Amino acid sequence: MKLEQFTYYVICLLGIVFLNSCGVSKSLKDTPKLSGYDLKKPERVKVSDTTFASNNGFLNKNKQGLWELYVEGNPMEIGLTTGVLTQELFHKQENALLSKVSEMVPSKTKQYLLRKFLAWYNRKMYLNVKEEYKAEIYGLSQFASNKYEYVAEPYRRILYLHGAHDIGHALQDLALVGCSSFAAWGDKTQDGKLIIGRNFDFYAGDEFAEEKIIAFVNPDEGHSFMSVTWGGMIGVVSGMNNQGITVTMNAGKSKFPLVAKTPISLVTREILQYASTIDEAIVIAKKRQVFVSESILVGSAKDKKATIIEVSPNNFGVYDVVNSNQLICSNHFQSKAYENDKNNAEHILESHSQYRYERMQELLSEELKLNVSSAVAILRNKEGLNEKPIGYGNEKALNQLLAHHGIVFKPEDLQVWVSSNPYQLGEFVAYDLNKIFNGINKGHQIKVEQSQNLLSSKNLNIKKDAFVASKAFTDYQKYRELRTKVLAAIHQQHKIDYTLLSEMQKSNPEYWEAYYISGKYLYENEYYTAALEAFTIANTKEITTLTDKENVSKYIKKLKRKL
Repeated sequence: MKLEQFTYYVICLLGIVFLNSCGVSKSLKDTPKLSGYDLKKPERVKVSDTTFASNNGFLNKNKQGLWELYVEGNPMEIGLTTGVLTQELFHKQENALLSKVSEMVPSKTKQYLLRKFLAWYNRKMYLNVKEEYKAEIYGLSQFASNKYEYVAEPYRRILYLHGAHDIGHALQDLALVGCSSFAAWGDKTQDGKLIIGRNFDFYAGDEFAEEKIIAFVNPDEGHSFMSVTWGGMIGVVSGMNNQGITVTMNAGKSKFPLVAKTPISLVTREILQYASTIDEAIVIAKKRQVFVSESILVGSAKDKKATIIEVSPNNFGVYDVVNSNQLICSNHFQSKAYENDKNNAEHILESHSQYRYERMQELLSEELKLNVSSAVAILRNKEGLNEKPIGYGNEKALNQLLAHHGIVFKPEDLQVWVSSNPYQLGEFVAYDLNKIFNGINKGHQIKVEQSQNLLSSKNLNIKKDAFVASKAFTDYQKYRELRTKVLAAIHQQHKIDYTLLSEMQKSNPEYWEAYYISGKYLYENEYYTAALEAFTIANTKEITTLTDKENVSKYIKKLKRKL
C-alpha cells in the first residue's frame, strides 16, 4: 500500500471515530414522539391521472400546471396524507435534489463517509425542530423513495433536506438565490390595503421547479394556512394564514455554517401556524436558533403593514419603515442590529442585492397607486435601472428568468396570486383563503368532487406575460441550451464549432455572461485575440457582481500580456 493511500485511510478512520464521538449517536437514536398517533397508512383514491383523494385531503392539478393540495388533521395525519397524495411528486423532487450526489460520489466508501458527515453535520437539528413537525416529517417519510438510503434512512433524510434551502443560501455566491420582495399599503396602494409581492429565486435546476404544489393546510392546532411548496417539504418559503399573516424569505450573507439547527422554513411555518400579528411573529422568530442569515418579510392584515425580521446565528433585528407606507427587501439587512455587520456591508458592496433594491424603489415610485396587476408587472420586470437592457437571465433584474415562483398577497382580503410556469411569466392563479377554508367541512371525509372544483378563483387570475410568445423569449431558451453546450465543452476540454459561440451571443446580446463564457472557451483553447475581444465586450455590459467584474478584468490583463 502506498503512503498516500495509507494516510488517506488513516484520516478517514480517525474522522469516523471523531464523528461518532460528537453527539451523533443521540441524534441517530432520536425518533419523534409517536404515542397517540394512528400510524396506519391512508388509502388513496385515484380519480384521474391528475386528481387523487384521501380521507384527510385531496390533490388536483389545475389547467395552469399547478398542483393544488388540501390536507387536514393532526401532525401525523397531515404528514401521512401529504405523503400518500404526493408520493410521485415527492420522489421526483428527491431525485431532482439528490440525483447529482450519486454521480459525484459513486464510491461506496465515499458514500459511507458522506452518510457519516451528514449525521455529524445535522447532529443538533433534532434538538431544534418542534415535536409536531418531526411527527409530520415522519409521516411524510413513510412515502419517501428507497433510492437514497445511502444518504440517510427516510425520516432522517427528509429532516435533513429541510435544511437544503438554508445551505443553498449559505452558498449564494454559486447563484442559487437572489430573492426580491416588496410591500405597500395606505396611500401607496389603490384601495389603501396591504399588497406584498415576491420572487423566490431559489434555483436547483429546471426539474426542481417543474412540479409546484400550492398547499392548503388545516391543522388541528393553530391557524390554517397556504404555502407554495414542493414534494417532501413541510416548511414554508412563501405563504399566508387565515389571520392575514404572510411570510416570505430572503437570504442574507452567511458564512458556511458548521452545524445545522432550526431550518428557516420551519421557523416561517411556525409563524404562519401560530401568529396572528407581527408582534407574535417576532416572538416566535426570536426563540428559534437558526444556522444561516435570513430576512423574513412579515405582512399582517391586523396591523395593516409589513415588517422585516432579520435573523442570523448570532444576531437578531427588526426593521420597520418610518414615515413611509412602502417596504423593500432584497438580500441584505437594514435594521440597526446589523449596521456594523461586516458581512452585511461586504454583501451590499459585492453582490447584486443593492442594485435590485434600487430597481424596486424605481419601479414602485413609477406606480402612483399599486394594485395586484402592477405588483405582478414589477415581479416580471427584466430590465435594469433606468430601463437599461441588461440581458435576459441577469441576476440584477427582478425577473431573473429562473425563479421557482412569484407570488402576490392581499392579506386583508385573504387573497393570493401564484405564478405558473415558465418562471413568473405564466398565468398568476388566484386563491381566496376565506372561500377555501370555510368551504370544506373539516372533520368529515373529503368528497372526491371537492377535489376538482374548489380551490382557485378563476375570475381573479392575472394573464400570462406576452413575453412568453415573443422571439426574445425563444432566443433566451436557445441561449440557455447553447450556454450548457459551451460550458460542457470548457469543463470536458473538447472542441466545439466556433459558430456556436456567435450564436450564443446573438441569442442574448446584452448579457455580459454570453461574452464571458465565450472568452473562457477561447482562452482555454488559446485563441487569445478572439478571447480578448469577447472579454472586452463583456466588460461593457452590466456585470452581475463585483467578483465577476474583477474576473473579467483579470482575463483582459492576462490576455494583453500574452499578446
